[in-house]
Amino acid sequence: MGGLSIWHWLIVLLIVVMVFGTKKLKNMGGDLGGAVKGFKDGMKEGGQSASDDPPAAPASQVTNAQAADKADKTTIDVEARQKS
Repeated sequence: MGGLSIWHWLIVLLIVVMVFGTKKLKNMGGDLGGAVKGFKDGMKEGGQSASDDPPAAPASQVTNAQAADKADKTTIDVEARQKS
């Protein structure tokens, strides 16, 4: 009573092919396969790099730290004001 027979699935498939067309369905299948492959590759790369190397500091933080060390060690106080 609740299950669908093979004929129901064939009719649904026929309607989907008629609505979207075979070319568009082929393209969607290729895009989906590429996305799954990319996801799997990303998961493999993410697992390897996390276990091998410690995370490096972002370049902007390193540059700011080096600039602070080389600075004249003077501090400039600035007061922020909002526009009325």
